Amino acid sequence: MSASFDGNAVGDRAAASDSVSPPELPRGTVVSVNVAAAKGMRKKPRAEILLVAGHGVEGDGHAGPWHRQVSLLARESIATMRAKGLDVGPGDFAENVTTEGVAVAELPLGTRLRLAGCLVELTQIGKVCHDHCAIYRAAGDCVMPREGIFVRVLEGGPLRAGDEVVVESLGDGSVEGVADASGAGARRPEADE
Repeated sequence: MSASFDGNAVGDRAAASDSVSPPELPRGTVVSVNVAAAKGMRKKPRAEILLVAGHGVEGDGHAGPWHRQVSLLARESIATMRAKGLDVGPGDFAENVTTEGVAVAELPLGTRLRLAGCLVELTQIGKVCHDHCAIYRAAGDCVMPREGIFVRVLEGGPLRAGDEVVVESLGDGSVEGVADASGAGARRPEADE
């Protein structure tokens, strides 16, 4: 008995591999949008903020033409501090956007997120905490230096609580056009300790 070649089997395998879609990227929700006019202050929740391309959150003290235009922190990170006995909530870590459902600190640099109609790019994970904040002094710890992320705004627009957070594309761990003396854009928070 001889084996026969069925030319359609190759075509069937190719069609099957074409129909396999890539794994779905994470999705979450905006829990709160927060603003403070000056740096170094807790941010106050607002009904809506406006993200401005190349600038950040309109009216926020951290906005400007640099790589840390908008800060994000996951509600899950805030819950870690609440478990330590702190009475903290959205905006208390000076984040502009509090999210839920996406482990933002685990995303690689260069990742692009769609926040409602806005497009942002992850430029930094964590930050150096030069002067321990009130939260650190109260708990001996603060999550923002390790788990907060910073983004630059590529496409602006309004943003409010309840809007969707979608990981549009994962970065490769680098960010074009972000360099400074400390290498902040390429640093993970472990380098700060």
